[in-house]
Amino acid sequence: MTTLRTTDTGDVVVEELLPAEVLPEHLASGAAARRAAIRQAAGRTLGRRRTATRASHVLCALSVGICLVPLVALLAYTTARGIHAINLGFFVHDPTPPGIPGGGIRNAIAGSVLIVGLGALMAIPIGIVAALFLLERRGRVATIVRFGADVLTGVPSIAMGIFAYALLVEPLGHFSALAGCFALAVLMLPIVIRASESAMASVPVDLREAALALGARRSRVARSVVLRGAMAGLVTGSLLAIARAVGETAPLLFTTSSDLFNLSPLQPTGSLPLTIYANGTQAFPEAQQIAWGTAFTLLVLVLLLSIAARIVAGRLARGSRWDNSRSKR
Repeated sequence: MTTLRTTDTGDVVVEELLPAEVLPEHLASGAAARRAAIRQAAGRTLGRRRTATRASHVLCALSVGICLVPLVALLAYTTARGIHAINLGFFVHDPTPPGIPGGGIRNAIAGSVLIVGLGALMAIPIGIVAALFLLERRGRVATIVRFGADVLTGVPSIAMGIFAYALLVEPLGHFSALAGCFALAVLMLPIVIRASESAMASVPVDLREAALALGARRSRVARSVVLRGAMAGLVTGSLLAIARAVGETAPLLFTTSSDLFNLSPLQPTGSLPLTIYANGTQAFPEAQQIAWGTAFTLLVLVLLLSIAARIVAGRLARGSRWDNSRSKR
């Protein structure tokens, strides 16, 4: 077969095309038979596969429903018992003696903000630096640090309180917010390390290698490429660690057990978990109502932190994708 083709310069070229190869008759018939057999087998199993797919969907929905039952029950029960205590005075008044109505949780809110805030200031920077070290280095030291973070994740929170008690409370001779924030920082540290390492590992290696190839220092690459690309995961991990620490009671029993309003890190102060523990075990209805209102407040706070983590992570991820697309252009 001959064809005419026009080149870029306008010349006409005659080309000879080889005829298409034709499969032998026995091979063509065999291929057709195999296609027919595959179609027949697929048709026979189509109903069974559709049934299996529907059954798997039903099982997944049933599992999700079973998991949501305790969560919904907890939210509904806590809301029903604690919503009646919520008013403006509940957040701006200090607690009253047992049996006297009108108490609030101003001391607990201020103490929790102080303890959790200082604990986050201790744990988050150290955790991010440790995660960056684990990302950049390989060897025995990195393995030990990673193993230590995994072990700390499973250590009971009461053990953190005993550790902080032996390290800070006994030498100082009294409870203090500093001991409490130290215990919560140790509790948050492994969560921040593992979450930050996973977020940094998601940054493409090609971006780091390209920055190094352009002559950037490793510190600049870590600051401008790794941390910026993993910012969504870093924020999410930090907020989830704070949400975990804000509701811990056992470490605070050994470190800052008090119901006082105090903003000094060296003195004992109140907190939301301790208020729930102290008032929930009393026989006075007013104290129990304060405990349920505090539990509802703490539950809402944890939910808001979790939702904020998702929203911030989504916005930072979209911003990172936008920056990457603009850089490629």
